Amino acid sequence: MVVNVENGVMSQEEINGYVEYLHAHNPGNTLDSLNLKICDDDYVEMTYTFEPVPFERIRRITGYLVGTTDRFNNAKRAEEHDRVKHMSFCSCCE
Repeated sequence: MVVNVENGVMSQEEINGYVEYLHAHNPGNTLDSLNLKICDDDYVEMTYTFEPVPFERIRRITGYLVGTTDRFNNAKRAEEHDRVKHMSFCSCCE
């Protein structure tokens, strides 16, 4: 994690307080960068980014929401293999 302080000096204890605040209000996210801009004695502008969250595509197959079919048993695999895939065509594309 990268922490940048602008327009002044901030103690490590105060920086840790901002980091703890972000962790408490964004559970499950990992802080990537934090910019603290000291505007005056009573105001600090805080901008931050989190590490990207991996995204897994989910599809509806044979009535189940799945990412992959690797956990299907043989019967469910056969059902997925034998299903009829319907396609729709619009008249403008013919």
